Amino acid sequence: MPVAVITDSTACIPEQLAAQWGIAVVQVQLVVDDRIDDESRFDRNELIEMLRAGRHVSTRPPDPGAFFWTYQDAVSAGADAIVSLHISGKMSATAEAAREAAQQIKVPVYVIDSGTTGMSLGFAALSAARAAAAGGQPQRVIDAAVRRFRGGNEFVYVDTLEYLRRGGRIGGASAMLGTALSIKPLLTVADGEVAPLARTAGTKRALAKLADLAVRRAGTEPVDVAIACAIPSDREMSMVSQLRSRVPGLREIILVQASTVITAHVGPGALGITISSAT
Repeated sequence: MPVAVITDSTACIPEQLAAQWGIAVVQVQLVVDDRIDDESRFDRNELIEMLRAGRHVSTRPPDPGAFFWTYQDAVSAGADAIVSLHISGKMSATAEAAREAAQQIKVPVYVIDSGTTGMSLGFAALSAARAAAAGGQPQRVIDAAVRRFRGGNEFVYVDTLEYLRRGGRIGGASAMLGTALSIKPLLTVADGEVAPLARTAGTKRALAKLADLAVRRAGTEPVDVAIACAIPSDREMSMVSQLRSRVPGLREIILVQASTVITAHVGPGALGITISSAT
C-alpha cells in the first residue's frame, strides 16, 4: 500500500487482524524488576502473578530505534507515506518517540496522538488501514482514523485503583481513591487520560452498570464493540452475548486480550468495553 499504517501495542489489535490489514505494531516496553523488554515477550500469566504478588512492574515507551526500523521496513515494502497512530501523550511518551524517529525517514511520516488507547485506538488503526488499502492518500487515511478517535469511548471496570496509582496513570480517577473495598470504580478516558465514570457497590452490580453505560452510549447508530480483558473467561463471554443482544446498531463485536502494558496499569481483574462509532 502506498500509505503504511503503524500503531503501538496498546491498540490491542488481534495479531490476525493486524496481519490481514498490513498494520505494523510497535511494542511498548514493560519493566519487571530489572528486566526491560517488549511487552509481547512477557508471559501473560506470569505477569499477572507478578502483579498480584506486588512485584515492581512499570512501563516505558518504545525506543525511537524501534520506530525507525519499522518505518524503514514500510519504506522498503513500497510505502510512499506513513501514518503512525498512538496512545495518548498524557499516558505515554510513545508518540514523542515516534516523532523523533520520523525525522530520519525519507518519506512523509504523520504521527498522530490519538488522545486515547485500547481498541478506541485499535478500531481507528483498522479504519485507517482500510482507507489505505482502498488507495486513500495520507489525508484520507488520517481522516478515517480521526473520525474513529472522536467516535470512540472506553468504559472500564477495575477491581481496585491500586495498579493505576502505582503506575502514575490515575489521572482524574484519583478522586476515587480511599473508597471502601466493596466499592468498584468504573472509569473512562477523557481529555487523553483516565477519568472517573461511576462507582458501584460490588462486582456484579458494577459490571451490570458498565454494560448499561455502554449500551446507552451505543444508542441506535452503527457501532463496533470490543470487550477487552487480561485473560478471557465466562465473564467476558457473557458480556459479549449481552451486548450482542442489547445494541441494535451493532456492526461487529470482538473479544480481545488487553495489552499487557494496559493490564499492568489497570490490574488483572479489569474489563473494558470499547464503543466505536462506525459512521
